[in-house]
Amino acid sequence: MEQINTTLIGSQLGDTVQLLRQRRPGYSLPQACYNSPEVFAADMEQIFCKEWLYVGLTCEIPQPGNFITLEVGNNPITIVRNKQMEVQAFHNVCRHRGSRICLPKQGKVAKMVCPYHQWTYELDGELLYAGNDMGDQFNKADFPLKKVHTKTAGGYIFISLADEPPAIDDFLAELARYLEPYDLENAKVAVQSEILEDANWKLVIENNRECYHCAGSHPELLNTLLEWDDTTDPRASDAFKAHVARKAEEWDAEGIPHEHVSFGLRNRMVRMPLAEGKVAMTIDGSPACAKTLGRVQNRDLGSLRILHLPNSWNHGQGDHLITFQVIPVGPQKTKVITKWVVHKDAVEGVDYDVEKLRRVWDATNAQDRALAEENQRGINSMAYEPGPYSPTYEFGVVNFVDWYADTFVANAEGQRLSVKLPE
Repeated sequence: MEQINTTLIGSQLGDTVQLLRQRRPGYSLPQACYNSPEVFAADMEQIFCKEWLYVGLTCEIPQPGNFITLEVGNNPITIVRNKQMEVQAFHNVCRHRGSRICLPKQGKVAKMVCPYHQWTYELDGELLYAGNDMGDQFNKADFPLKKVHTKTAGGYIFISLADEPPAIDDFLAELARYLEPYDLENAKVAVQSEILEDANWKLVIENNRECYHCAGSHPELLNTLLEWDDTTDPRASDAFKAHVARKAEEWDAEGIPHEHVSFGLRNRMVRMPLAEGKVAMTIDGSPACAKTLGRVQNRDLGSLRILHLPNSWNHGQGDHLITFQVIPVGPQKTKVITKWVVHKDAVEGVDYDVEKLRRVWDATNAQDRALAEENQRGINSMAYEPGPYSPTYEFGVVNFVDWYADTFVANAEGQRLSVKLPE
């Protein structure tokens, strides 16, 4: 049976690799990449179980015993703050008979106790108790929780399920520098939303990577957002470039990083001003919270735009920060989690109003959900064939699709070499 399964995996991988190798550059992906259960399973194996994933914020687990949980495909994960105040991630799987241990999405425990048979683990994963009837040969030290690679930077938490994760330290160092002004260790999630989109995860990311659709779909967002995120954009006007230059001088004077920094096609960050006279991504551009984050004094910090493929984009402003986390659920189903982050001492109803804080992105998320779902419905048609991206308006989508295809092929070929999968 093991050999049969390996052959099937190899065949599926080989088919997907061939599909991606034969795709037409500058065009959307073949249909199967957006709706095939086999390609989805391969995506989870080759992308989401091998790359670094954004999974949450350190301020969500501020004290020892605080934890958050999530699932990466069929892999339940727990992220916990241990007694040494370190953030660690574990497979949320008991070493006894495999039950999940931490069941809520978020909580606090003194020890991690499996609800099935009460096997008990320390916050660092060490097995402390397994009953008194496991036999003389049983050694608790042989059965700790299985660790997941974990890194933090600037208050963000990343995990990788790979045995040997790809390099990410250079990006994390810059991320920490860009997030330093916000002091996210001393922040809190004011509110969050979860929406389930009936669309493949790649369509959710593609939609985010272009603003070609913004004028026709996002009136609330365009009250404050300036579409371009680079002065080298061929559409950028002289007025826009002058606006950026003025704000850059202010940010330089305060030691606020803003330059465009990229790490291949996977990671990028840049600070861009909002529309003239707007200081936050609220419906009228006025502040969303009376308290600014961290050491921020100047409210007009524009938006710090952070991209981390395959599963996150972000907007950091002077008084609040918004994170977006993408979690694939099925071939045509994707969860998008949005978190609005404010200073930890900000008081709801006094310093901020939740409705004002979230109104723009609630509307934008709903609009994007409708767009992605209609995109998926059309792709499912027998009439679909890959169409051309605009190199002017959709270069971000081209970059994402190129990154996805190249990364999938590289990861899959690496696996072929290691286990000698058939062609």
